[in-house]
Amino acid sequence: MSADSASNWQTYKRLLAYVKPFWLAFSLAVVGNIIYAGASTGMAAAMEYVIQAIENPTEQNRLLLTGLIVGVFALRGVGTFMGQYFINYVGRQVVNALRTQVFDRLLRLPSRFFDDHSAGHLVSKLTFNVEQVADATTNAVTISLREGLTIIGLLGFMLYTNWKLTLIFVAVGPVIGFVVSFASKRFRKLSRRIQSSMGDITHVASESISGYRVVRIFGGEGYERERFHDVSQRNLTQSLKMASTQAISVPIIQILVAFSIAALVWLMLAPEIRGGMSTGELVAFITAATTMAKPIRQVTSVHAKIQRGVAAAHDVFETIDETPEDDTGTHSPGRVKGNISFRKVSFRYRDQLDDVLKDIDLDIPQGQSVALVGRSGSGKSTMVSLLPRFYEYTAGNILIDDVPIRDYTLRALRDQIALVTQNVVLFNDTIAANIAYGSLREHTLDEIREAAAKAHALEFIDRMPEGMDTLIGDNGVMLSGGQRQRLAIARALLKDAPILILDEATSALDTESERHIQQALDLVMKGRTTLVIAHRLSTIEKADRILVMDGGEIVEAGRHEELLGQGGVYAKLHQTNFSEAG
Repeated sequence: MSADSASNWQTYKRLLAYVKPFWLAFSLAVVGNIIYAGASTGMAAAMEYVIQAIENPTEQNRLLLTGLIVGVFALRGVGTFMGQYFINYVGRQVVNALRTQVFDRLLRLPSRFFDDHSAGHLVSKLTFNVEQVADATTNAVTISLREGLTIIGLLGFMLYTNWKLTLIFVAVGPVIGFVVSFASKRFRKLSRRIQSSMGDITHVASESISGYRVVRIFGGEGYERERFHDVSQRNLTQSLKMASTQAISVPIIQILVAFSIAALVWLMLAPEIRGGMSTGELVAFITAATTMAKPIRQVTSVHAKIQRGVAAAHDVFETIDETPEDDTGTHSPGRVKGNISFRKVSFRYRDQLDDVLKDIDLDIPQGQSVALVGRSGSGKSTMVSLLPRFYEYTAGNILIDDVPIRDYTLRALRDQIALVTQNVVLFNDTIAANIAYGSLREHTLDEIREAAAKAHALEFIDRMPEGMDTLIGDNGVMLSGGQRQRLAIARALLKDAPILILDEATSALDTESERHIQQALDLVMKGRTTLVIAHRLSTIEKADRILVMDGGEIVEAGRHEELLGQGGVYAKLHQTNFSEAG
């Protein structure tokens, strides 16, 4: 068995494990398909009695024949319903299980995974790829079971009627098998390309839709149209290749089956082959052989769906098998004091030769506000990203209250930290739900309003048509930049965590709003260990300590006045900052 075949078989086995909990529904589907196959075989076998009834039209034969026709079609109807409904039930359950499992895993994957994969491709996995698995576990299985059992039933009847003729008919089987095998490999290869191109389509479309303002103001319509046309054309090309493979393999198989049937008819006229078969038996045999043409065609054409499903399942299982964030810590305190220590901490991103942070040694006592300043790329944001373990440091150690952060459970660690970033993330929900998000849902409306008031957000919330219950659109599109930032600050205030990270928290605010917010932040920073990153140096002049970073190292540290007096890097940054402001 080739590595590819072994891998496909492993994927099949893994998919079957998802079917196991629904074995009863699957068994009923099999029973339904057996009934259908039995009725289809019965229709061919009944042709002998049809001929007898025509040759001998007695009252009894008339009743028997009409009853037989109604009975066979009624059985086929029952079999079709049971086979289709119960296999669809199993298929949708499998898809639901896969989709929720993929989403659950995405929620637990480390930041680097999202750095390596675009949102569009990940959404495509959850939607398009999982649906391809659905096709393989519903329609494909239904057709394979129903038509496969029909073929077995018809072959059984033919062997019983005349085994010599049947063996001649079956002789074409290996040739059909070769055609199916060749087509399957091509289907699988094309399916992978189609899934990749669908991810590209989702990615390009989501970027163009979410960034429509930039697209229009910078005249990017033509570029985006061309980009989307390219990925869509690639998808079309692969889909047409799939369609052509499917379209050519089916008639080839039909022609092979037709040759088999033609050979049968020719041989039937030979007395030594026909033996003592009556006219009715001959007609029943030919009917069985011709009836088999449709199930053979359907079973072979369903291979495209199965191969699409297997290729999609490979991709889905790849995501499910991704290593989640390391969460082996056991320390889970109620509320920490907020003492933070960096001990010779270094960090480098994957595939980079140089460290982004180099031997950071730092102690921040509880309740102290520390501002990080420096040029872009100096390591400020990376340093604060290590604290909630969005990234894992490559050397040294970080401690909170003298306990290494890797000893904390991730939930306990992140419960101690509130975060406000420059890129505010809001959800397509009400204002209240965005402030009291996630584990903050238990807070009362009064507590939510109090947090909003401290963040100077009530002044615009109360002017909204439905106040706190106003829907704010995708990522808060109904709000201004300053309003979105204030909601993020209100969320951090409501969390009331002992450690606060402010990464450019006031960057989207005008001077008037910034003054109000700064007052609110001064209030919320009291009694909390606060790490502030800001380009506007005016916002950090009151910080207990300012750390100046350059090239991943702390090059200066002190209060605002001290650093100005030294005339070093901070003084130059301050001078540049104020000349730009002026």
